[in-house]
Amino acid sequence: MSQFNSHSPPPLRHPVPTHPAYIPEPPSTPASPQGYQRFSSSPGPGQQQQQQQQPNIQAYPTRVPAYTSPFQHSQPPIAPQYQTGMNMHHMQQPSQQQQQQQPLQSQQHAHMQGPDYTAWGLDGATAQLGMQLGQSAVAAGQDYVQRNFGTIIPSYHIKHYFNVSNSYVIKKLRLLLFPWMHKTYFRRPRAQGEWLPPRDDINSPDLYIPVMAVFTYILLTTLNSGINSKFSPLVLGESASRATAVVLLDFCFVRLGCYILNIQGSSQVMDLIAYGGYKFVGVIFTLAAGFLGLKGPLWTVIFLYAFAGYAFFLLRSLRAVILPDPASVPATHATATVTQAQRRRRIIFLLFEALLQILYMGWLVRI
Repeated sequence: MSQFNSHSPPPLRHPVPTHPAYIPEPPSTPASPQGYQRFSSSPGPGQQQQQQQQPNIQAYPTRVPAYTSPFQHSQPPIAPQYQTGMNMHHMQQPSQQQQQQQPLQSQQHAHMQGPDYTAWGLDGATAQLGMQLGQSAVAAGQDYVQRNFGTIIPSYHIKHYFNVSNSYVIKKLRLLLFPWMHKTYFRRPRAQGEWLPPRDDINSPDLYIPVMAVFTYILLTTLNSGINSKFSPLVLGESASRATAVVLLDFCFVRLGCYILNIQGSSQVMDLIAYGGYKFVGVIFTLAAGFLGLKGPLWTVIFLYAFAGYAFFLLRSLRAVILPDPASVPATHATATVTQAQRRRRIIFLLFEALLQILYMGWLVRI
């Protein structure tokens, strides 16, 4: 009976942790020249100060346990490899940024030094010689244009003829349509010896109204062809060519007459173009009457009125250019004394120029 007596097993006891006698140190890596430090307990004051002085090298510190397990020597050392890889990544990152900045610095340095002509097979001396020759050629071309065409193209700025205002445009259009209501046509000079701009003097010629009138004429002729079912893209070119031809023919005729009559003054070029472009205001007035349904004798009366008004305006305006008044001319535009015979020939030329406008305007209104 005693053989079958059962006894309770002894109580379970927790294993007492034991420290291994020796923990081998891992081999040092190139990323950590001071070797791998492992603490079996919390680091001392000196070691803690050394870790604070090197924050960049150990960006991700590992947590050191307060005690070691007896089974720890059987586990692979994963934490040191992970820490070594992170250290290598942070040490390689500044080098990659430096590699990205090096091409930018080299490009800036090359830009400051100038273009690289060696890629074209030229050395520095040959490139500099070619640049000097090119600059000399450009300067010679500009001098040639100034010497040969400087007398035709005015040297002063063209913005003077576009210096207009709304009130000036309204008054100028009224002057062109009713020229006999205006008293004096002489321009007013400045104190510095130049003419006043158009916005300050209604008698001063401008290019704003002629340019706008030419474009309006082209649009009206195109609209008329569309109403009559005759529209074609060629109508725009034909209208623009007709308007340009009229302006150039009128300018060449007046310029040739001034040369034959020995009328001096290089500032007449833009003035003559402006005076010749004012005829399109009367042409537009006549075309507008045709759009309103006026035909036959009434339309002819309107055309003759527009022609007579522009001819009267041209006689009074060109008189200040061909027969200038010495009292109203600035000192910089002084002209020679005109004899009685020269005066008579200039008056005849003015009358012929005014009568010639009926041919120009008659050609323009035939659309």
